[in-house]
Amino acid sequence: QLQVVESGGGSVQPGGSLRLSCVVSGNTFDRYALGWFRQAPGKDRAGLLCIGSDGRVRDSSGSVKGRFTISRNNANNTAWLQMNSLGPEDTAVYYCALRRTNVGTTYCPRNDMDYWGKGTLVTVSS
Repeated sequence: QLQVVESGGGSVQPGGSLRLSCVVSGNTFDRYALGWFRQAPGKDRAGLLCIGSDGRVRDSSGSVKGRFTISRNNANNTAWLQMNSLGPEDTAVYYCALRRTNVGTTYCPRNDMDYWGKGTLVTVSS
């Protein structure tokens, strides 16, 4: 059983940046693909970016392309979501989730992730 904990959320002005962290307990982190998702008020949870166990990246949503970057460090069981040029439309609860997969697979379907964190709130407003 893995535990997933997100952090780094908060309030930021439009145009600002935030870096979210995802720390995972356990010693099998490098066997999981990792995805970042978000859920805005009144909307379904949506996938943003997915990174394979070996660091390969797959874009999951065009709305963040060029603004958000996903990365991971298997040595310390941590992943990050760097978010730049934030706008009010990015206000949401952001979640990190893991999916057991083969090396190199970058597939993070929202309905088939194995472990989820509780999320961290990001608010973008002036």
